[in-house]
Amino acid sequence: MTAILFLIYMALGGGAGWALFNLAEQSLPIAVIGGVVTTLMLGQVHLLLSRPKTRLDDIDAKIDKLEGGQRDVGAQLKVSEARTDAIETTVKHELTERRDALVSEMRQLEGLIDRLSSSFENQLATRGPQTVQPAEDASLRAVKLALQDGRVDLHLQPVVSLPQRRVAFYEGFSRLRNADGALILPAEFLDAARRANLMGVIDNMTLFRCVQIVRRLAERDRRVGVFCNISAASLEDEETFPHFLNFMRDNKDLASSLIFEIRADAFEIRSRKMRENMDQLTSLGFRFSIDHASSVSLDLPRLQDAGVRFVKMNGTQLLDELKNPEGPRPICAIQRQLSGEDVSAVFARYGVTLVAEKMEAEATVVEVLGFDIPYGQGHIFGAPRPIKASLMEETAPPPNFVNRLSSFG
Repeated sequence: MTAILFLIYMALGGGAGWALFNLAEQSLPIAVIGGVVTTLMLGQVHLLLSRPKTRLDDIDAKIDKLEGGQRDVGAQLKVSEARTDAIETTVKHELTERRDALVSEMRQLEGLIDRLSSSFENQLATRGPQTVQPAEDASLRAVKLALQDGRVDLHLQPVVSLPQRRVAFYEGFSRLRNADGALILPAEFLDAARRANLMGVIDNMTLFRCVQIVRRLAERDRRVGVFCNISAASLEDEETFPHFLNFMRDNKDLASSLIFEIRADAFEIRSRKMRENMDQLTSLGFRFSIDHASSVSLDLPRLQDAGVRFVKMNGTQLLDELKNPEGPRPICAIQRQLSGEDVSAVFARYGVTLVAEKMEAEATVVEVLGFDIPYGQGHIFGAPRPIKASLMEETAPPPNFVNRLSSFG
């Protein structure tokens, strides 16, 4: 069949050549070439039309298959990305929950210790002198032995600048140890120490370590200071305070780096004797800080006159007051209503710096930054830690210092 068709194409090509020669009056070579070209073109058309369509269909099918595979891979990639995002979100959520749970437990424990300490103070103020029970007597013996042996440790917690989070200060906490090295918790020794008028001795020993730590810190960075906790009892103790004052007079070159910290409630009800002794320390150049402030509604001129240069307040409670347009505001000479964003600047105008303490969550830190609070303190920045054992030995009070203080108890 194909041969017959090609013969027909040759005949058609010959006819085309004859037409060129006779009708178009072309030369014989051109007519021959025209016939040959016509024959070849008809043959090519035949071959093209007779080519199997299955090959083109196969190619189209393969292309469709490749496109379908590409779509499947794209869909799988989207599913994988969605799963990855879900896993990442779940992991972040679980980590946040665990961190918040841990911080919450630490905050509850710290709150429990504070409540126990406050309870002891209230009981001491309301019940007055009572018979010492055997358990209390054992606690008192443990305290006296710890003081006689100089087993008064110093734990430090960082206070950081915001928003840089650079350590600007440390707060020192006194901790007593038993002979076996176990810590005596504040809830176990504070009441016994107050009953026996030993708080002045404890504070003096803590102060000695703070002074030594400040001197070592000054060797590296003189800008870093230390908040040294002292009790109201120490500032009123007629036996130990003169020793306290003399020691600070010998170390008044550290006045810019050592800040004495007392509780806000003790400051509010301070006695005349306590005011006079605070004034003596202020005259040497030392500054004071009050912590556990219950509100920003403080009398700023009064704080300024008393030498108070820092106020620490629970970060969450501080935010609650600052975010409330009708919330408490400090007592000062400014007559207009202060916004929450103004409070920190107003404190600074009176030479008082706000510190947001007990900071436990990152969200709280972010909110505090919006009110320009310059310093933060809390477990999110670092928990109180004991100083190194080697440093503990280097900063230990000398025996004559310990013996002289122990004689007051």
